[in-house]
Amino acid sequence: MGFYLREFEEYLSSEKSLSTVTLKSYTTDIKQYIAYLESKSITDIRQTSNASVLSYMLYLEKHNAVSTVLRKLSALKSYYLFLFTSHIIDKDPTSNLKLPKSERKVPSALTVEEVGLLMEQPMGNDPKSIRDKAMLELIYATGIRVSELIALNTYDLDLALGIVVLSGSGKTRAIPLGKSAISALETYLKQARVVLVRDENETALFVNMHGKPMTRQGFWKILKQYNQAAGISKHITPQTLRHSFAMHLISKGADIRSVQELLGHADISTTQIYNQSKA
Repeated sequence: MGFYLREFEEYLSSEKSLSTVTLKSYTTDIKQYIAYLESKSITDIRQTSNASVLSYMLYLEKHNAVSTVLRKLSALKSYYLFLFTSHIIDKDPTSNLKLPKSERKVPSALTVEEVGLLMEQPMGNDPKSIRDKAMLELIYATGIRVSELIALNTYDLDLALGIVVLSGSGKTRAIPLGKSAISALETYLKQARVVLVRDENETALFVNMHGKPMTRQGFWKILKQYNQAAGISKHITPQTLRHSFAMHLISKGADIRSVQELLGHADISTTQIYNQSKA
């Protein structure tokens, strides 16, 4: 009898391999649901029904933004799925639940032509231009975050296999590189990085003109410089390139689950916003 919260937490931790932050978010959301049920004099999860869930959804919609409601209902669906598969309840009251329509807007992105124009801007054969081209090609080819870009080490690259390996939040993902990115990185490693690096023990893949690891601010300045040089009217951030990567993959018919994996999204609902780019 009860709400099986501890068992649900153990299920999330062992079966879903969620990050600590996501796990805490899910349990917090379910604790809120339990508090709501108790306010309605419901003390056992087996006493709930479709009406209970619908009532709670309407309650959430009165007090929260749509994005928050969707997140909380996603946690609720996971909770009931656990209860159903554990044979604690006989029927999942969320199985046919119609979620409120998301109000999220499609993120700003570059066209394929604009991306091409941006990539053409580092035109010199000097170490800075070669490095900048490699960074731009890599971040667009993989859709990685700027924090992931500057955290890369030389050993994270396997150009023979054509992949870059990212590690973080207890998870590792290997992302394939296109020919342009591989070529730019090979040139950078052979002709530019060896000139820029001053400490033979430095492992950072991308370094600044002083041989130190590239910073987030440093990359932003570089991106702004080439944005202006390309004459692109849109305001471009590193996230813009990430959005462009995802949208261009989706427009070419890539599977949404594959894009989710490449981007490292924990929840597919985050990735599904890019489906609107096909409309």
